[in-house]
Amino acid sequence: MTVSRIGILGAGTMGRGIAQVAALGGYETRLYDAFPAAAEEAATKLREALAKGAARGRWSEAEGDEASNRIGPALAIGELAGCELLIEAAPEDVELKRRLFADAAAVCGPETILASNTSSLRIADIAAGVPGPERVVGMHFFNPPVLMKLVEVVAAERSSARALATATKVAVGMGRTPIQARDTPGFVANRLARPFSLESLRMLGDGVADAATIDRVVRLGGGFRMGPFELIDLIGLDVNLTIARSFFAQGGGPERWRPSPIQERLVAEGKLGRKSGQGYYPYAEGSGREPDPELGIAAPTLDPEQLTRIDPAAGEILPRLFAQIANEAALALEEEIASPADMETATRLGLNWPIGPLGITELIGASQAVGLLERLQREKGAAYAPAPLLISNISSSG
Repeated sequence: MTVSRIGILGAGTMGRGIAQVAALGGYETRLYDAFPAAAEEAATKLREALAKGAARGRWSEAEGDEASNRIGPALAIGELAGCELLIEAAPEDVELKRRLFADAAAVCGPETILASNTSSLRIADIAAGVPGPERVVGMHFFNPPVLMKLVEVVAAERSSARALATATKVAVGMGRTPIQARDTPGFVANRLARPFSLESLRMLGDGVADAATIDRVVRLGGGFRMGPFELIDLIGLDVNLTIARSFFAQGGGPERWRPSPIQERLVAEGKLGRKSGQGYYPYAEGSGREPDPELGIAAPTLDPEQLTRIDPAAGEILPRLFAQIANEAALALEEEIASPADMETATRLGLNWPIGPLGITELIGASQAVGLLERLQREKGAAYAPAPLLISNISSSG
C-alpha cells in the first residue's frame, strides 16, 4: 500500500515530533487535536522548528521549506479523510485512544491504517471495538522523535500483514529504523530496560552503595551515558513508578517487576526528580549536579581490577545489573517478543545503550550470570529466578 498523506491524532510534544519526521520524509501531514487552536499552534511551531533546523544545518533550507509546505492543521476530524495512515499520539488512556480511532474510522476509508504510538497499552485493547481491528497496529516512536531513530512496529493478534508492512515502510520513509515487536507489556526496548532501574533500586535498598556510586559505576564500568538514578530523575520518579506499576500489573505480578518501595516513598513525599527540585539528587537553584569529568570514558567491562579502580562496590554492582539484564533478555527470547537482532537494535537506538542485552549476556557469560542469580535467589527470593534459556546456554556454550 502506498502512503502519501498521514494524519496525526494529538498535537502534543510527541504528535508534533512525529509530524515533523513525517513531513521531512516527504509525506503530506495533517495535525488533528480535540482543540482546534492546539492543532493550529502545533503547525505553526513545527514550521518554526523546521526553519531553525535548517539554520543549524540539520537539513537544507529547501528541505525545511518543502517540509513546512506539507504540514497543515486539521480543524475537524473530517479533514483527515484521504489520509492512508493515521498515527495516534494521545495521552495513555485506552478509552480515549479507542474513541479517537472510532471517530477517525467513521470519516476515513476502510483501507486506512490506524497506528497507535502507545508505549504502555496493549494494541489489542486499543483495537477492541474499532471497525476493522486488523488495520490497527502499533508505531511506537521514542522521544524526541526527530532525534531518536527507533520505531517499534507492534503486531497485535489481529493485525494484518498489510497493515504491518505499511507501517514498516512508512517508518523507513521517515528515516527511522523499524523493528518488529509482539503486543506484550512494554514491547521491546522498555521491556528489556526493566532491570536497569529495578535492580539498581534493589541494590540501593540492600545497601550495596548509594545512588551516586551506583550511577558512577554504571557510567564508567558499564559505558552507559547516564546512571539509572540520573535517568529516573530526568524522566520523573512518578512517571517511572507509573511505568513500573503498569508492567507489574500487565505481567501478572512477577516478583522481578515489583515496583520499588523506595520509589513509592519518594513519590509520596513529592520528590519527583528534576521537575520538583529533588529526587535522588537535589536540583534546587545553585545545587545542580556538575557533569562528571570521567563521563563516558570507558567501554563496558567486568574486569575486577578495572572495576575496583572505579569503586570498591563496583565488583558487586555491575555483575548484578548485567546478570538481571541477561536474565530479562533470555525471558524475552523465550516469549519471542522480537528477534535477537531487533532486541539489540531496540536497546541501542531506543535507549542509547553501549551494547545490547545479548552483548551484555556474552560479556558476563551465562555461567557467571546463572551462578550469581541462583545465589541471590537463595538469599533474596524469586526476583532472581534464572530463566530456563539462560541455564540451557551454559551447557550449549560449554
